[in-house]
Amino acid sequence: MPQTTCFTTALRVLLAGIFLATMTTCKKRADEAPSVVTNVISNITHATAYGGGTVSSEGTSSVTSRGICWSTASNPGISDAHTSDGNGAGSFTSSMAGLSPNTIYYVRAYATNGTGTAYGNLVSFTTTFDGTGLTVATSAIANITKTTATSGGIVVLQGNMPMTSRGVCWATSSNPTIADAHSSDGSGTGGFTSNITGLAEVTRYYVRAYATNSEGTTYGNELNFRTAGIGLPPSVFTDSVTNITTTGATAGGKVSSQGSSPVTARGVCWSTSSLPTTAGTHSSDGSGTGVFASNIEGLTTNTPYFVRAYATNIYGTTYGIQAGFVTTGSGGFLPCTTVPTLIYEGKTYNTIQIGTQCWLKENLNVGTRINGSVNQSSNGIIEKYCYDDLESNCDIYGGLYQWNEMQLYSTKAGIKGICPTGWHIPWNAEWTKLTTFLGGDTIAGGKMKSTTGWEGDGNGTNFSGFTALPGGAMNGIGLFSSINSETSYWTSTQNTNYNDAWYRNLNITEQVYGSEDAPKSFGFSVRCLKN
Repeated sequence: MPQTTCFTTALRVLLAGIFLATMTTCKKRADEAPSVVTNVISNITHATAYGGGTVSSEGTSSVTSRGICWSTASNPGISDAHTSDGNGAGSFTSSMAGLSPNTIYYVRAYATNGTGTAYGNLVSFTTTFDGTGLTVATSAIANITKTTATSGGIVVLQGNMPMTSRGVCWATSSNPTIADAHSSDGSGTGGFTSNITGLAEVTRYYVRAYATNSEGTTYGNELNFRTAGIGLPPSVFTDSVTNITTTGATAGGKVSSQGSSPVTARGVCWSTSSLPTTAGTHSSDGSGTGVFASNIEGLTTNTPYFVRAYATNIYGTTYGIQAGFVTTGSGGFLPCTTVPTLIYEGKTYNTIQIGTQCWLKENLNVGTRINGSVNQSSNGIIEKYCYDDLESNCDIYGGLYQWNEMQLYSTKAGIKGICPTGWHIPWNAEWTKLTTFLGGDTIAGGKMKSTTGWEGDGNGTNFSGFTALPGGAMNGIGLFSSINSETSYWTSTQNTNYNDAWYRNLNITEQVYGSEDAPKSFGFSVRCLKN
């Protein structure tokens, strides 16, 4: 509302000094919004940054809220991501979290009074690389002889750290590493050629390109070949499984090389047991090299299956890498046979068997609640956060834990931590095993999320029975966010270069976001895995 300013004037008549009258004059003053200035952004990492501002004038009414707002588009407003940092005039500091690596963000301070919201000057900044972007692909095998071959690779991205070495590694067993025979072919991004030497005749070898920086060594896709001699079988790859129904699915593969003689048969084989072969159920999908599609039929509802592509010539049958999938249906996965339920710290937890892994079906909810503004500490008492500091949210979504508290202040991966006896905090690779079994990160989220509770179109099918609820998170400085739209699960694996830890995130899409790390001060959910 406009404010009114009044001025009173006394009129006097100098007749015997007698006061005769007064006159009051009033006029309205226009509404004024606050005045606010945006601070320069500081402490920028791949996922967080600090900003703030100064409210130099509150305008014609008190400032009721202030903070900063940010977006990847220019001129962000309070309808975008924003903080709430008190009220009144003066300076304030703000923290931004959940940012994407190597991304430009725009920031404005804001202040709101009864007149409306005013924004400060626009500033921008770019987040850093997360240091894990090292990416390498393996080149096709060529020039195969009895004892040598050539391959190589291409380093697509070296990440935030300089690369120190690259090449290929090979062995007679799958997943070779630089602990096996390997070449050294310089450093830096781009393509390179590698000589594979010292091989045995008529022997199958597995090959992967590698690249190393201070973060560690990353490997490319695996290829395999057989050295010359009597004759070479084909080379074949397995495609992803799609169109999964209650009793069928679509798969296929690619015969990349016929070997030493034409391919006479190709297709896929499948089974409820690992590593199916053509001695069991399989399709027949033509001959020769190239891409082929296969129909998988006669399956059982709600059942895990394994599938491999195959190709045959006169020198033998070769199989592609194994893929896994689960037929659809109403029953879902079953509880773990050895421990369908357990009672821990007075609470009953259910279990779910997903592939070879036995998971708790609920988020862990153990310990004494403390406010989100207080760091959990090594005091001999398990402490937890509840979203918005409400115990009722822990009853629904489980507790939120800082990484060190979850680990009981150990840095060892796979430790029991705050889990029950006989269970442990899953490390990064164990989460990857789960999402791979459910079809890969791009579709596993929908199979893991609960069928209710997610905002918008975010509900999942919960096909796996994992029952992930959107319990949100705490950002490390006492602010809770993203309930009903996201959930994040700690792994017990550190990112030692940043003193962070890896986690898995599910939001309203079907994607499971892996290879993400966050400050250990964040509060995330915890699931336990059977030893």
